[in-house]
Amino acid sequence: MATATKQPARREAFGSRNVFILSAIGSAVGLGNIWRFPYVAYEGGGGAFLIPYLCALLTAGIPLLFFDYAIGHRFRGSAPLAFRRMHRAAEPLGWWQVLICVVIATYYAVIIAWSAMYTWFSAQLTWGKGNEQDFFFTDFLQMANVKKVGVSAEFVPQVGVPLLLVWLVVIVIMCLGVKRGIGAANMVLMPLLTLMFLVLVVQSLFLPGALDGLNAFFTPDWEALANPAVWASAYGHIFFSLSVAFGIMVTYSSYLKRRTDLTGSGLVVAFANSSFEILAGIGVFAALGFMAAAQGTDVSGVASSGIGLAFIAFPTIVSNATGGSIIGVLFFGALVFAGVTSLISILEVIVAALQDKLGWRRIPTTLVVAIPLTVISMVLFSTTTALAVLDTADAFVNAFGIMAVALVAVIVVAWFLHKLPALQEHLNRRSSFRVGTIWKLLVGVLAPVVLGYLLVNELIAKISAPYGDYPGWFLSIFGWGMAIALIVGGVVLSFVPWSRTSHAKDDPDYDEFLLDEAYDPDPETGSIRVATEGGAR
Repeated sequence: MATATKQPARREAFGSRNVFILSAIGSAVGLGNIWRFPYVAYEGGGGAFLIPYLCALLTAGIPLLFFDYAIGHRFRGSAPLAFRRMHRAAEPLGWWQVLICVVIATYYAVIIAWSAMYTWFSAQLTWGKGNEQDFFFTDFLQMANVKKVGVSAEFVPQVGVPLLLVWLVVIVIMCLGVKRGIGAANMVLMPLLTLMFLVLVVQSLFLPGALDGLNAFFTPDWEALANPAVWASAYGHIFFSLSVAFGIMVTYSSYLKRRTDLTGSGLVVAFANSSFEILAGIGVFAALGFMAAAQGTDVSGVASSGIGLAFIAFPTIVSNATGGSIIGVLFFGALVFAGVTSLISILEVIVAALQDKLGWRRIPTTLVVAIPLTVISMVLFSTTTALAVLDTADAFVNAFGIMAVALVAVIVVAWFLHKLPALQEHLNRRSSFRVGTIWKLLVGVLAPVVLGYLLVNELIAKISAPYGDYPGWFLSIFGWGMAIALIVGGVVLSFVPWSRTSHAKDDPDYDEFLLDEAYDPDPETGSIRVATEGGAR
């Protein structure tokens, strides 16, 4: 007697379009919005930077966001499955994006752990006045020199314990699924994050010297607009800011219902993300203006970005400001919330890909993904050389991971597979904001040119001088080696056979979607088109 074939689980879905929008905003609004954008804008000409920033948003960020939405929603799958359904040969692109998320997840979690600890430290001013830099590097991280000790295995408890707790919280959210876990977490954390940051900004605006900081942030340097590096910086920031090109938005949009306003949702996400960045710039530079006044210098002498801004400059502000502890709790608490909403989106790319490939249920897949990542994260980033590994991995994965896969993806989809017309049609069948030839030109022509320019510049910079003055062997493992391994791993994973119970083999949701597509009348002509695309099958 023949045995029945086990059917794959039905694909999960967001409870509503609003939950999707909040989740997409939660992914986009991450650490970079708070600690990177303000300094990038300041260095790029202050108020004048808003011109290249807006151009980059309209001509690259939003078009690529629509590009990801169309792929995920049309082909109803994680990044590997969506690209496979588009064309079998495109599957490695999806796995390349998955592996990028694997690397980012391991070190993103430790920054959340640092922020959680500094939220606690802020309440007590643990670092002591005037000792902020030494406290972070020496007392907290117990940082060792990789040139002398190599990659250390010496455990740092005050980093390792909160790092483990971060992973446990995130694992619980992921195990609960798309609707009850990711969606519910964003419904709670995003309003809290917004409220906390608004309070932080208002409090910063009343600090002595805040006006000097705002003048430094907004005063336009029009000459900067003639510098190509400023425009490249604007485009580079937008690519990373909107979470495009590394599988997140492809995966999230695959959880949308069939009839969802894709472009309308994309516009809300894009402009909400940019609004938060400008709000962050106001709050950060108001606080830096106070810091400059307290130290008797100008804003240029204290302005910084990244880890230096978050864990050195802001503790200095907290130590000197009236009610500084409240500022610290709000700032580092906001970093924690922004980090968690971004980390769960990164992990979802990996979990969804394995679920689609293997046909497994949610909880086993989440545990198979999260437990090894937790171990790797603990081994590499709760030690005395964690910062050096994090710095190198982040620099190379961003440049030769996210930017490179974005370049290859738009070239393959636009020029080799000629799928932009089909994606355009899919967007227009469902959306309030219609796209046309201009969108295809922006994705198929402008995006490759800009991404290619940025990638070549990064390549020249990394080759001309050792990044961060780290040893060659160290860069070969955690820099160049990791970037190359992502590509090789993506190709290798595409050759692993899909399980008989995978969504590529038998997916009732996708079958119903294709049937719906086949008899969905064109919004302009009213004609019915028979869908013939099926890619993977």
